[in-house]
Parts: sequence; structure tokens; C-alpha cells
Amino acid sequence: MNGELSILLHTHMPYVEGFGTWPFGEEWLWEAIATSYVPLLDVLERDGHRLTLSLTPVLADQLEVADLGARFDAFITGVRRSTHAADIEAAASPAEAAALRHSLESYEAARRRMEELGGDLLGALAPHVAWTSSATHAVLPLLATDAGVRLQLRTGIDAHRRRFGAWDGGFWLPECAHDPALDGLLEEAGVHAVCVDLTDTGIDPLRPLRSADGPLLVPIDRPTIELVWSEGGYPGGAAYRDTFRHTAHDHLAHACDGAPYDPDRARDAARADARDFVAKVRERVAGGGLCVFAIDTELLGHWWHEGPWWLEAVLAEADTQGLPISRLDDALHRREAVQAPDLPVTTWGTPRDLTTWTAPSVADLAWGARDAELRVVGAGARADARAVRELLALQSSDWAFMTHRNLSAPYAAERAAGHREALDEALAAVGSLPPAVRNLAPDASPAALLVP
Repeated sequence: MNGELSILLHTHMPYVEGFGTWPFGEEWLWEAIATSYVPLLDVLERDGHRLTLSLTPVLADQLEVADLGARFDAFITGVRRSTHAADIEAAASPAEAAALRHSLESYEAARRRMEELGGDLLGALAPHVAWTSSATHAVLPLLATDAGVRLQLRTGIDAHRRRFGAWDGGFWLPECAHDPALDGLLEEAGVHAVCVDLTDTGIDPLRPLRSADGPLLVPIDRPTIELVWSEGGYPGGAAYRDTFRHTAHDHLAHACDGAPYDPDRARDAARADARDFVAKVRERVAGGGLCVFAIDTELLGHWWHEGPWWLEAVLAEADTQGLPISRLDDALHRREAVQAPDLPVTTWGTPRDLTTWTAPSVADLAWGARDAELRVVGAGARADARAVRELLALQSSDWAFMTHRNLSAPYAAERAAGHREALDEALAAVGSLPPAVRNLAPDASPAALLVP
């Protein structure tokens, strides 16, 4: 069988809607909408039949809020317009001012597109969503009980089916965290395929594996991913926009080589890197095999401004060079899996184990979440919906990731502590306030904790 490429875009945001503004909080959601999700729509509407879009339930929860469009519009008109205007007035050169006008126009284009959609970004993405995930992106091997795993699985899968209907069983394991002990629970929930990172295990990354308990284990191809996502990857190219050099109002006006940013120059670089990427993947799969290129969607646009241009160019270049690109579900239907050997617990963290979520710097978060889970599971029928939803919020992998990597660590600590406190109140039946998490996991039910 000829070799082929599957591009999987893992789209995720922790629940930040309603939890803080600047410098941490729901601004992350508005930024991701403006710089990644809306620009990606153009590519999906042209070539979505070849791309695999995974959308986490917790992100869908936030895109489903009724006033999303109005609040996004207020962010652009009330924040980004004025801050760009101030930076343009203070620009050091006409070229720098032009770069800032390009930046502002990118936000304005996203605002106009959201207005055209009536604020219903989730509805626009819906035809392209194929894979789902656990309710709040919990690292499943770290959960304390089967009941806790079932809660995460059922809540996420039920939400996906309600929103998007048909589902082939594709499931993004949060952080690619896989433990063979989970396979039976995954199969029970209807999961038929997951991505795993088996880098440095000696296993062929270009062929799916059949687990003993059912689900396909699909290796992601780390060498291909690192063409983009690594210290020496394409986004660091000289012509691309530098995401680390900020203006006074936190905008981006320079290229990675220090020159004022020139979008035409950057688009040329994106086309050249797309040609290089396709050529390298063609060579990698020349002997057959399935190359799974999986990245966080937010890399395309938010962290790499030119990412959507590059992806669009990759799809066009693949046609020119004769590289087949297929949705992952379609590719898996055509391929015969080999029996999986005994596997260790793996993730796509650094290193490829659970360290990112269990290291001494985050041990209190890991143990705190497990303690909370045991108390909610132990409460059984006495655990109301508020306690369950606060538990799901606490189990998000993002709080430990941000703390371990020292990325907005104070915000992560505040969020985890807040959800623990709210969970304690719910279990103690203190007051009758609704969950502070608002629209998080509206499909969650304590019933998932009671029976298999």
C-alpha cells in the first residue's frame, strides 16, 4: 500500500471563560479565536475533507456560550483597536507601523467573520470535527478510579455526540497520555482509535497497533512533527513574525531576524517551507506507511502567525508532488494494524512519561486532584452536579502543565485552589449557589460514577 499523510489538529483550551481577563484568563480564548480558529476556517472550508479536526469538549463548552460573539466583538473593538492605535502612533518607523496595521487588520478580519457567523463559531466548525477527547482534558493515567475515568470519558463523548452527531470512535488522549490499563475502559466507552507517542521505544511509528483490549493505537510521527514543532522548526525562520518580541501594548511587529515584519516576505517563506515539508514526508513514506502529523491547532496562527498559510500551501503542494493526504479515520480503515507489544505508560510530554504532571513542582496538584476524585466517588449518590463539575474542572491537565513549565503558574494555582474549595463546599452542601464554572461540562451527570 502506498504511503500517506494524515494531519491531525488537536484543538483545545482550558476553561477560561469567566475566569479572569488580563494578563491571564478569558483573553486567551478571544486570542485563539482571532488568531487560530477563525483563520483556520478558510482552510477547513476548502480542504476539511483531508484534515482531521479534534475539538475538546471543554473548548466546545466555551464556544457554545450564548453571548460569545458579542463578547469577542467587544474584545476587538474595545481592546485591540485602541492598543494597536497607540502602538502605531509610537512606531519607530513607517515599516513598523505597517506591520502593526497588518496585525490590526488580522483582528478586524476575524471580527467581521465572526459577525458573519452570528457568533456561532462552533456551528461553523461542526461539519469538520471528527475526534473528541475527555471532558476537561484530564491526564487519564493519573486518575484514581475507574469511575473517575468513566466520568471523563462519558461526559466528553456524550457532549460530542449531542453537538456533532456521528462519531467514528476517534479520541484524542489528553497529552497523548496512554496506559495499557486504560484500553478496556476506552473500548467500553466506544473509543476505537487513539494517538500515542512511542518515540524512542523502537516501534515503527508509521503503522497502527491493535491493543489487546481493542482500540487502535496510532503512533504520531515525531520526526515529522519536529520539522515544525521544535527549536529548529520552521516557525523560527527569519521572515516569520517573532512571537516573543512585544510592543508596549503586547503586539507583534517584527520578524524573527529583527526586521519590521513583512507579510509578503513571510508568505513566500511559508510556501517554501511547505514545499520542503511535503518533500520530506514523501521521502519518509516512500516505502509505504501512515505518517501522522499531530499538532496543537493553536500553533497555527497564534504561536506561528503564518501557520494557516503554511497549512494551505502544504495541501496545495501535496497535490503538486503527489503526496496523498487523508483524514485519519479514512486512512485507518484502509490499513491493517499489527498487534501491540507490551507498552510502558507514555505521553508527549518531556520526557515521554508522566513527569510533566507528577514532578515535585506539581505533586500537590496531582495528589489534590486524586484526593478530590476519591471523595466525590466515595460520596456516590450524594455527589451533586456541582461537585462533579468542579471535580472535572480540577482534573484539567493544564494546571499542572502551566505550573511545571512556569507558564502563568500563579493563575494555574489560583484556578486549582478555587475548584478544590468549590468542590469542598458542594460536598458539604454549603449554600445553594450554582457552579462557578458556568457552561463547563453541561452534559456531566453523577450517574456516571455509580455504575459501569
